[in-house]
Amino acid sequence: MGEPEAASGAARLRFLTFRVDERLYALPAGEVTEVIRTPAVARVPQAPGALLGLANLRGEVLPVATARGLLGKPERGSSTSDRTIVLDTGAAAGLAVDVIEGLIAVEPGRFAADQTELAAEAGEKLAGAIRPEGGTEVVRVLDIRSMLQGAFASRARPQRSASAPQSIEGPAVETDAVQRLVTFEVAGQGYGLPLDSVREIIAAPDEVTAAAGAEAVLVGLIPYRDTLLPLLSLRQLLGFDLPKLAGDGAKVLVTWVGNSLVGLVADQARAVISAEAGSLEPAPPMLAARTGGEARVDAIYRSKTNGRLVSILAPAKLFREDVMARLTGALSSQPKAALSTNKSGEQRQYVVFRLGSDEFGLPVEAVDEVARAPETVARVPKTPKFLEGVINLRGEVLPVVDQRRRFDMPPSEDLEARRLIVLRTQRHRAGVIVDSVAEVLRCSPDDIGEAPNLPGETNRLVNGVLNLPDKARLVMLLDPAELLTRAEIGMLDEFKPKGGKAGV
Repeated sequence: MGEPEAASGAARLRFLTFRVDERLYALPAGEVTEVIRTPAVARVPQAPGALLGLANLRGEVLPVATARGLLGKPERGSSTSDRTIVLDTGAAAGLAVDVIEGLIAVEPGRFAADQTELAAEAGEKLAGAIRPEGGTEVVRVLDIRSMLQGAFASRARPQRSASAPQSIEGPAVETDAVQRLVTFEVAGQGYGLPLDSVREIIAAPDEVTAAAGAEAVLVGLIPYRDTLLPLLSLRQLLGFDLPKLAGDGAKVLVTWVGNSLVGLVADQARAVISAEAGSLEPAPPMLAARTGGEARVDAIYRSKTNGRLVSILAPAKLFREDVMARLTGALSSQPKAALSTNKSGEQRQYVVFRLGSDEFGLPVEAVDEVARAPETVARVPKTPKFLEGVINLRGEVLPVVDQRRRFDMPPSEDLEARRLIVLRTQRHRAGVIVDSVAEVLRCSPDDIGEAPNLPGETNRLVNGVLNLPDKARLVMLLDPAELLTRAEIGMLDEFKPKGGKAGV
């Protein structure tokens, strides 16, 4: 522990005092960087109760512990007096306390560092005490470093890169002849784009900036990261004589068309699906031709489960050459620097899902598809509580894991919004039920910060943190290979199809 800080011009020692459950504690001022209002935090799955979560502090990821949790006291509801002490104890961390009392300076003789004379209660690790003056109460000085180390003694994180998640060892699942598609709805009809052509999916904005003299298909321009993004109406492209923007629930699919990054406005996003070669058919000649709008249908996907048809579009065939030339001319009148963007460089894509108010990301390469959570699931006797059961997914018995139960969370109240993420590792394929799927997000490895040194299994599960300060968002990136414990992996082995093949 750091030594108490001496006040300038005197040999007095300075401490920051605070209360937890009416008891008065202190920390040496030298271990305190600042005091802030307790911030909104992203909860960390399977973390000990003393870890409140991760906060965004001016663009930096800050783990926040609760003094109540460290001291073994029950948590209380939030209060306007709550404050978080930002600590400098070798690694930045926050300590949430009930109320800050103030900064005090005491004579060295009033600080007793002999802990053997102190009656520390359960949960307390004391570095000393400040003897009362004038009948005031004893101030207990916490050894906060030891308390944090004791509560968050963590297992070593596997050597890996946050931008390159690892997989469980074992035979690889076969993926030949399977194409993954992002599906969406326009005017009540289903359409799709190849997943690798979609940079990310974002909510349609409330306002756009019009581009003067542009084609009707061009809705306008919106800020996007460090550039401007032209929005194109899929309704117009597909020949529907309807308004350009679809209102609530509309989504923008950010994709490359030639060398231009554009946003395609759809009424709503549906799901990410895996389409086997046998389920894709060439588009009929009448559909393949440009009969109404600009976009050309490249193929038709027929679902083997419900017979639903999805028209697959190809980004390279979204426009006629003359229309693209006119669009390029309209956009050329906009500021060049603002419209430029860099297509080169390594990128990562994540499927972002929600559990409660917290957001988590899974690498898109580990996600086979996203669909509505099944209404009925066949229960399997003598299985762990987190295993919702099994479903028949296109002839394959697929185990389904309730991620809320897996993370010891109460059941969701909004069953309609729940989604099933079909997750693939090298040895297994399983469905994961989550509260909702927010978007497909693309980022650079430079945008991903290393996860703080978290306790226990959490240290292996959280592979990194995507910090989006401009949106006040923290997305915890999960390693799909660590999403299940070893015992659960053994249980899932029982659901592998005979013959050793674990995939579709």
